[in-house]
Order: sequence, then structure tokens, then C-alpha cells
Amino acid sequence: MDAKDGTPREQESMTPLMEKVLRELGDLVIEHHRERGDDRIHVARHDILAAARVLRDSPQLGFDMLLDVTAIDYLGQPDGFRQQPRIWDANRTVMRQAQPSRHRLTIPEPGPLPRFAVVYHLLSTRLIHRLRIKCRVPADDPALPSVTSVWPGANWLERETYDLYGIRFTNHPDLRRIYLYDEFVGHPLRKDYGKHDEQPVQEYVGPGGTLPRRPLPLRPE
Repeated sequence: MDAKDGTPREQESMTPLMEKVLRELGDLVIEHHRERGDDRIHVARHDILAAARVLRDSPQLGFDMLLDVTAIDYLGQPDGFRQQPRIWDANRTVMRQAQPSRHRLTIPEPGPLPRFAVVYHLLSTRLIHRLRIKCRVPADDPALPSVTSVWPGANWLERETYDLYGIRFTNHPDLRRIYLYDEFVGHPLRKDYGKHDEQPVQEYVGPGGTLPRRPLPLRPE
């Protein structure tokens, strides 16, 4: 997407922060952008730990706070959302009477780049600047190293991303679901998860319960 004045994003002048980031990280940066006031870099997933340590420890950068870890599912969208997306989950009028088929998904062909991106939002509380990191992750091996050894606050943030997107963080100290119960099937923020899927469960019996919660059979229509 071009800048508001029509200048291609790649030709925009770099901010002082981005100049420092590129100088400190060097070849660890695959590409970089600045859009709507936000500096963003792409890093290969196997380099995320090395990049994280530099970003935290460099006196010029000092990113001592990890604000958020989340993910993007690019399924059915042109890469980067730079073009008009195809509508592939429409509620068509002719199907409104066929309740079981009403929300059936038509999955488009995958694009050339990895399906997922893990996104990190960083803040320097000393220098008061922000940075966004993206790591692309393929659907057939949705995993990358945990950054909990660099920012301990990543613990619950990575668990959230694992729970809702199914992306694994290797060497995480306690990688388990944080919102959903262990028996839940699938990851509800993936675009191929049915938006009207239901998984009823038994009532929660508290920490003293001896039996795990299991999904109940769906009631007939």
C-alpha cells in the first residue's frame, strides 16, 4: 500500500528508530516498512530469539517491554491485505433455508507465502519508542521459538496465541491452553474454523473435581 502522498512505502524516508534497528540487527531483518506512523520489521522465525536479545540489550534500542504477541491468518487474503480480498464466506440468499449448509466455508487456494504471521509489539519505557516484528510461520509446521527467556511477560501472551491460533512456541515453560478447556477441538481464530461451530461442555466442577470436562454430544436439530 502506498503512502498518503502517493510515495511507495519502500521509498519513504526511514525514521531515526528504523535506522538504529537496521544498524543493530543487520541481516536479521528480511524487510522493513513504515505505515501510519508504525515501524515494522520482518524477521525469519529461526532468528526471532537472536533479534529479540539485540532489541532488548542494545542501549540505542532498549525494548524492555513486550506489549503483545498475536497472530494473523492470511488464509483467503492476498498477502499483506494489499488488495481487495475475495469474499469466500458469504451468506448467500439461496442457502438461507438450508441451515446445515448456510455457513459452509469455501476455502480458496493458499498463497505462495506462509499462511500465518506471529506479531510482536515492543516498547522501550526508557526511550519511549515502539516497534512491531512479524515472523511468517507455515501451516504445515506452525512453530517458532518462545521469547520468554528474553521477555518473561511473553508467557501468557504466547499461550493465548497457541490456544486461539494453534501456533506452537518451542521451549515455552508451560505451553497449554489459557482460555479454552483441554478437550476443545481446533483453534477458533483460524479462518477455517466454522464461525457457528459449537462444542458444548459439561459444567465446571471446580478444582476439586476428579473427572475432566468432556464435550457433550450435540443435540439434534
